[in-house]
Amino acid sequence: MRISKMRYFFPLGLLLALLLDGIFSNLFAAEFFRPNSMIESRLFVVWLVMALCFGEIDHPYLWAVIAGLIFDVYYTGIIGPMFMLLPLIVYLTNLMYRFFTPSFIVVLLICLIDITVITTLFYGIFSAISYTSVSLSGFIGETLGPTLAYNLAALVILYWPLKRFFEDFSGNRSV
Repeated sequence: MRISKMRYFFPLGLLLALLLDGIFSNLFAAEFFRPNSMIESRLFVVWLVMALCFGEIDHPYLWAVIAGLIFDVYYTGIIGPMFMLLPLIVYLTNLMYRFFTPSFIVVLLICLIDITVITTLFYGIFSAISYTSVSLSGFIGETLGPTLAYNLAALVILYWPLKRFFEDFSGNRSV
């Protein structure tokens, strides 16, 4: 029986992506968090989408729950929002990807939808518990737009290296 190397690389990469989100937010705080805009790094969502689209991942829902729990404990201190949202993103990604032929544009659009959903629902949860006072229009213009621009630029840069990584280590390299 062949043991996939992805069994080890996927969770390590997911943890690394979670940590990089925090590191980049700290290193570039002056650029990410301005009075009129806020960028939320979601590299862990980019990693998750690329893994689901091009890798052979064992137990993606379990890893999404674990990553969501780590995110909640480490970044928000409120257990629940990302704990619930990441499995939803896995479900949405699997649902969308099965209807399309794999391509750069398809993955870009899936990532756009996933980051929009996760960022908007995250905002909605925090609004419902009065953890934020930003208006919906403020959120869309000052957080969602810059967040999408940053994360989609990251996907454009990381797409081909991650695609090759997942295909090589999952054993399903395409021609």
